[in-house]
Amino acid sequence: MNERHGVALDRILELVVVLNEDMTRSLARDGLTMSRAHVLWELQHRGPLTQRDLADALRVSARNITGLVDGLVATGFVTREPHPTDRRATLVSFTEHGAATAATLARDQQGFATLLFGQMSEHRFDCFVAGLDEVLARLREVGVHLSSTEEEKT
Repeated sequence: MNERHGVALDRILELVVVLNEDMTRSLARDGLTMSRAHVLWELQHRGPLTQRDLADALRVSARNITGLVDGLVATGFVTREPHPTDRRATLVSFTEHGAATAATLARDQQGFATLLFGQMSEHRFDCFVAGLDEVLARLREVGVHLSSTEEEKT
């Protein structure tokens, strides 16, 4: 391996660890796991969804999404309601608490992005994003899955 490539990979791995630790701590303060926060993110961006649609969006099993939604219902973030047009389906929707939490998470994410990238020159930022795009495209090309399909803790 080219030494520079090894250094770059080390930096990416360090970044992943630092971001993961920070996100895990931050979400825990709100009583969330990363998987549960992902459900909230999907609901915020796509509106109320069936559990099947959520499972597809998160690339997890129906059993896993049931556990995630159960946890979010129990902690007051979402509700399950009958689907208006499909009597066999259940619609997962925000509670007021869940909607407020999702809005706060989105606002905090925007603030964090500004903190990380706000001082970068436009050119450097564009190069950074282009480099990330190349790395992600390469990972997809070689078949690395970018979202977990294994059963996660709810």
